[in-house]
Amino acid sequence: MKWQALGIGLAGLAFAGPLSAQDAEPTIEMWRLDCGTIELSDTGPFSDAHLYDGEPRTLTDSCYLIRNGDRYLLWDTGLPAALKGTSMTQGVFTVSIERTIVEQLGDLELSPSDISFVGLSHYHDDHIGQAADFPGATLLMSANDIAAIRDRPIESAAQQLAPWISGGGAIADFSRDHDVFGDGRVTIVATPGHTPGHSALLVRLPETGDVLLSGDLYHFREQIENRGVPQFNTDRADTLASMERFMQIDEALEAIIVIQHDPGDIERLPAFPEAAR
Repeated sequence: MKWQALGIGLAGLAFAGPLSAQDAEPTIEMWRLDCGTIELSDTGPFSDAHLYDGEPRTLTDSCYLIRNGDRYLLWDTGLPAALKGTSMTQGVFTVSIERTIVEQLGDLELSPSDISFVGLSHYHDDHIGQAADFPGATLLMSANDIAAIRDRPIESAAQQLAPWISGGGAIADFSRDHDVFGDGRVTIVATPGHTPGHSALLVRLPETGDVLLSGDLYHFREQIENRGVPQFNTDRADTLASMERFMQIDEALEAIIVIQHDPGDIERLPAFPEAAR
């Protein structure tokens, strides 16, 4: 989501077939983190076909911590920590945050230095707000979004991602799908359209099953049925193609879809500090 101003085929997916019991033995688990709240006075901007005009709505801003053995991936970093204890209104958006990611990691006896990878679905402010708190992690982000940040002035993104964009931090960029740990358990899935390099995430948990985290391909459940494309997406055709691919993956794997901004959807996973396994 862009709260400041406001396809590739299935064959390209970088994951193997179903994981065997032996494959599932290494520890993998996922925590749902609370990374803020977004109050919309008018959901109209979330459809270029006037599907939601005049509707108020509350969105969550969720992030995810995935452990695979002794390595950790933080997927999206929510709203800026500076918002804690206050709120900010800009246009139809009012944003706030109750606890920072670092504070929530502390509940798990983890610190920023324990995070191996910071994976970002895209460069909008509500997904990169606390990225700079993890400068020692390798940034995982689509090459197309990194190019967009570097090629045109996106001040907030350049600031939050400064440890990597201008500070020499480790970056793993990619133009298609990316196997995070190299074992097929966690795959960043190319779903362009919301931004040039927008990505979703596939997490293959041995007990819960396959989980698809939407990034901002969808913002709430109705968009799956009515294919609502936000006015502020960079490419409508790419968005619709990505929606088609995402749903094909869901059908093929019988996955659990979690729309990261939908308060009802995130309840498909255990509440923090419990983990999905």
